[in-house]
Amino acid sequence: MKSIDSIPTGKIGRTGKLVKTGVKVGGNYVKYYSKKLVNPNLDKEELNESNARDIYDGLKTLKGSALKVAQMLSMEKNLLPRAYVEKFSLAQFSVPPLSAPLVRKTFKKYFERYPEEIFDSFQNQSVNAASIGQVHRAVKDGSHLAVKIQYPGVAESITTDLAIVKPVALRMFNLKGQDTDKFFKEVEDKLLEETDYRLEIDRSIEISTACGHIPNLVFPEYYPDMSSERIITMDWMNGTHLSEFTQGNFSEQTGNELGQTLWDFYMYQMHGLRKVQADPHPGNFLVGEDGKLIAIDFGCVKEIPDDFYIPYFELADRQNMEDDASFEAMLYQLEILTETDSPTERLFFKDLFREMLGLFTAPFNQEEFDFGDPVFWSEIASLSERYSRDEHIRKMNGNRGSKHFLYINRTFFGLYHLLHDLRAKVSINQFHKYMDVAKTG
Repeated sequence: MKSIDSIPTGKIGRTGKLVKTGVKVGGNYVKYYSKKLVNPNLDKEELNESNARDIYDGLKTLKGSALKVAQMLSMEKNLLPRAYVEKFSLAQFSVPPLSAPLVRKTFKKYFERYPEEIFDSFQNQSVNAASIGQVHRAVKDGSHLAVKIQYPGVAESITTDLAIVKPVALRMFNLKGQDTDKFFKEVEDKLLEETDYRLEIDRSIEISTACGHIPNLVFPEYYPDMSSERIITMDWMNGTHLSEFTQGNFSEQTGNELGQTLWDFYMYQMHGLRKVQADPHPGNFLVGEDGKLIAIDFGCVKEIPDDFYIPYFELADRQNMEDDASFEAMLYQLEILTETDSPTERLFFKDLFREMLGLFTAPFNQEEFDFGDPVFWSEIASLSERYSRDEHIRKMNGNRGSKHFLYINRTFFGLYHLLHDLRAKVSINQFHKYMDVAKTG
């Protein structure tokens, strides 16, 4: 894959790149409708593939938060056409790398030394390149290391990228501009945290130490003395990316064991630590040759405050959903219902969220749950499609819920998809145990 020597960081340069991408997408639609005149039965598969390719090609040279959006969208398997999911999933760990001179320049800036002066050996060509940084192999004192280098200008371009994305998001999701600031601020804060590699080192050490007791789970060791605010050095971990692993052949027992490890890992973070790795896409996990799960990235960590945690997880209890007064009170606590809602809006959104929560919290109300069950996923897909086309929703203000929903829902949605890919049957007892501790503690 051809390397790149520079990344546009200014608003004019980044906007110009996106405008060019928009022109290509427009051209794809012209071609599609021209062909449809000849063949009225033509489906949109070719159009989706062309658009997905051109949008991804435009985003991958911008990197940073623009590419991070594609990475996040690749997890929305029930909301996007297959072509977009497949193409955008490349943003997880396969994009054009920085050139060797740019890598050496980054080291010189933050260490006042070149990589060959720090390590016994350093591979100039990256082995993985993703949305915010790329990974190189190195050796120091006989230890094999992974060195993650952040792309120059990523942190500085976040505000610009969000300003470009905001008008599109407002229109797509029927949001009211003045009421969306809390959501965009949440995204901006999280993206800025992801560019702070010193913070990531601290969180990586904290969470990996706290979760070290979980069976079948492995973490790399991190090296603060060979890291900086834009470079992270950790152990090199041998394994297969979870996305590649799930496309191969594996036994039911292996899928269940890996799934249980994932479930226990996330439940302990949620309920034991009250902070969670909120980016559960398959590029952040490896499967070792011994069958153990390896967690390798803690750039995106969401802390969960009590005033959100308590009503959010109490809604997972079916009894609370069936008690109308309790259910309504929790919806107000979570900002799903507001004091300005009309009686019609209040009733509509109560019914909507009762149905949604009844489906998405189904795993929490069973002793064991089969995430490979096709019925469960067809119900999710059907619900997503039905409400995406509901004209009644489009006429209402789409700004619903606490800002904390953004990353907590993303975490669970991503976790569910990983478990689905593993076709895992998971014991849910851990969840009930942690909830009992939370209620008494």
